Amino acid sequence: MSERREQTVSEEPVEELAEEEPRDTVSRGSSAAADAGDTTQAGEEDELAKLAAERDEYLDLLQRVKADFENYRKRAAREQERLVAHAHERIVRELLPVLDDLERALDAAERHEEAQLVEGVQLVEKALRKALEKEGLAEIETEGVFDPHVHEAVLARPHDGAESGSVVEVLQRGYRLGDRVVRPARVIVAE
Repeated sequence: MSERREQTVSEEPVEELAEEEPRDTVSRGSSAAADAGDTTQAGEEDELAKLAAERDEYLDLLQRVKADFENYRKRAAREQERLVAHAHERIVRELLPVLDDLERALDAAERHEEAQLVEGVQLVEKALRKALEKEGLAEIETEGVFDPHVHEAVLARPHDGAESGSVVEVLQRGYRLGDRVVRPARVIVAE
């Protein structure tokens, strides 16, 4: 009986061990699955952190580019304003001598010196024309055939010796600045 008891006693702990082993394996398996889940979750969190950092980097870059563009736009606007002001100043400097000549012509008119008045007005006209030509102003040709791109027909009338559609008289001179028509020439056209 004592042997039997020993076997029973010895069997019981074996059964307990056998029962504990599967529990250990299950707990180890759960722990391994949990560890694998933790590793996957940690990897996803790392990837998410990297993506967030990359997003922040791109956002920062975008904000810098936006600020650079705004600065460029403001700088270009200031430069444009400076160029326009410089151009106005240059034209005014060109026209000041014309104004002086006109004042001298008016002074001569007050003294009733008609010859000097005519001469003074001609001088003013020449100086003004020269200043405007310097800026690129050119008179539109009015001789020959009517051109609707540069001429404005005010009147059409029969004219002896003139072809139909040709300019016979100029009422107001026309001008172009570079290749743009500033003011078309106002003309009378032959019928």
